[in-house]
Amino acid sequence: MNKSIGDEAPYWGRGMALGLGLMLVGGSAIHLAGGFDFNLWLLDLRLLPARAADALGLFGGGLLVAWGIRPGAGPLRQAATIALAATFAVVALANAVMFWSLLGRGLIHTRVPVPLSGILAAVFGGIVWIASGKREVLPDRNAAWRTAATALGIFAVFPVLQVFAFGHTDYRRAADVIIVPGARVYADGTLSMAVADRVRTASELYKSGWARHLVVSGGPGDGAVHETEAMRAYAIRLGVAPGDIESDRGGLNTAATVADTLPGLRFGGRTQRALVVSEFYHLPRLKLAYQRAGVEVFTVPATPGHWLRYWPLRSILREIPGFWSYVVRPGITERTTVPSRPEA
Repeated sequence: MNKSIGDEAPYWGRGMALGLGLMLVGGSAIHLAGGFDFNLWLLDLRLLPARAADALGLFGGGLLVAWGIRPGAGPLRQAATIALAATFAVVALANAVMFWSLLGRGLIHTRVPVPLSGILAAVFGGIVWIASGKREVLPDRNAAWRTAATALGIFAVFPVLQVFAFGHTDYRRAADVIIVPGARVYADGTLSMAVADRVRTASELYKSGWARHLVVSGGPGDGAVHETEAMRAYAIRLGVAPGDIESDRGGLNTAATVADTLPGLRFGGRTQRALVVSEFYHLPRLKLAYQRAGVEVFTVPATPGHWLRYWPLRSILREIPGFWSYVVRPGITERTTVPSRPEA
């Protein structure tokens, strides 16, 4: 098969542009329609006015989608595509520098010192390089399918990268309350490793003075012992004062925990600052759920008590559909049946 020189780009480059472009267009459209700002998970454009940032996402994302579908373009579209992709690369690099600055100043901590913004800067830079000139390619009648498959791969990989980059980053700071979502409690009241890690980490934060209250949230256990009862008892054994613990017995899943804790976070006429503790793989979805509810929380990964908890492959893969389901689902609203947080 002879090589041809043309303005066709490699399918993997086009697929990356298509996937990222679709995210930018979709995120901007959601925000313009009155929803949350999903594009913050890609690029932090908050230095711009909100409408300008959305317009940039729509226009730049649209150009990436167009280039991914049909790279052959006139000089004007090619120049605009390169300019916008370069802009996104610079913004992503600036976001990465900010992350490293916070890390260097000890304001955040992480086991993975490469932020997702650094990876995105390299990807957008690669798109600029590919789109900047003609490339030698092999004719490929399956290029369209390969491009589409690569774009789908971007949507699959994105939540996993969030799990390892965002999920492993500790954003602890002084707060009003620590929220601990539940996990499995066995029939005899024994905590699973997941929930034990969460409660232990939250209790350490409490005893170190990061917050004065805990909210343990969960649903029924495998037996007669409710998840929150077992979590509360363990926290007390670890040194948390009983009067500083509130139980949310309706936290059957992530959405329910968020909905139940919203009234407490808006307690006393102001939004309370909250730390949320869970496994690293769960934190992006938790952050996303609270963001969609209009509340900023700060996430802290639970310290694993066993080496197996560092690589729970099934749980990590489950977050791929889980993350995107929380992007497209209706926004979470508070439920008013939860008692107020105890007074200090």
